[in-house]
Amino acid sequence: MNPNPTTTTFMLSSPSEPHQHLELESVREVPDSHAWPALDDHPTVYEPVPVVDLAGPDASVAHLARVCESWGAFQVTGHGIRSDLLERLESETRRLFALPMDQKLKAARPSNGISGYGLARISCFFSKLMWSEGFTISGSPLDHALKLWPDANPSRFCDVMQECSDEMKQVAGRVVRLMLLSMGLTPEEMKRAEEGTRVDQLSAVLQLNSYPPCPDPNRAMGLAAHTDSSLVTLLFQSGTSGLQLLRRQDQHGPARWVTVPPRPGALIVLAGDLLQILTNGRYKSVAHRAVVNRNHHRVSVAYICGPPPHHKLSPVGKPASPAPCLAYRAVSWADYLGLKAELFDKALASIMVAEDSRGDEGICC
Repeated sequence: MNPNPTTTTFMLSSPSEPHQHLELESVREVPDSHAWPALDDHPTVYEPVPVVDLAGPDASVAHLARVCESWGAFQVTGHGIRSDLLERLESETRRLFALPMDQKLKAARPSNGISGYGLARISCFFSKLMWSEGFTISGSPLDHALKLWPDANPSRFCDVMQECSDEMKQVAGRVVRLMLLSMGLTPEEMKRAEEGTRVDQLSAVLQLNSYPPCPDPNRAMGLAAHTDSSLVTLLFQSGTSGLQLLRRQDQHGPARWVTVPPRPGALIVLAGDLLQILTNGRYKSVAHRAVVNRNHHRVSVAYICGPPPHHKLSPVGKPASPAPCLAYRAVSWADYLGLKAELFDKALASIMVAEDSRGDEGICC
């Protein structure tokens, strides 16, 4: 993966005291530190999550436009990543999280860094801790891997992570290009969009997530609701369901949570905040969360990508209806992450431009 040249700008502070890193698999009762209030803020319903086959007719731009506008997420098949590589990705992820806590903490993510083991970065915005643990890879994982497996050759882990990252970068590039085509942009807008996204120079982190079995899933939260700061996120989840998407109120009903069922070999594409900025609000970032399971240990791996960190991304195309005055100012991923670290779910609103400011640099109306 491309090393991320920025460190502190990209960090969300999170609790790091040793007692907060519980061996969750050995806990027999949800402690107060991890006990969340009722999780039914919206009903949970079944709805078939769209599938886009990159190797088939469903990859048409018209189909993708409808999916992006109504869902902001979809499962993608026909992506070309071998099933045996995804199996090794899951195996290595489980091998990491199966290590004893004291061993994992030797590779703990520093307070001013990106890579390493730790709690969810969004933990600082919530009073309760989440039933999960994570490991972030930015650049080479070798230094951390040597701490995790000091008496063994860590090349197996590093090689799998690097190969998966390389493959996911190719898929992400294809998906972003299709999304741009699906917007029906003019040739000039398309050129600007391609320059803004720098698809061939995507920067990314690989986020490994672990959700151990929970004795009382109704009182715990695996990962709280949030949107990703990325252009897009590609998510690989194991055979245990847990990812839920928040569908906004529409003609089919009020806001509701929709569980994304595991689909063998599929990746899940999640629209991020940068995509919402790029598309001037037409393709909105999707809020999502992870719930936990009583009997099964779920793992997932997210490829979170965007343009080079300090490259400014500008909106293209007309602002989204029904908000005709909606527009965003140009922003770099690094600067936006600084806003996200401070404002969390208010970050997008902070870069909206008032109607009387339209016409400033980076705004297309």
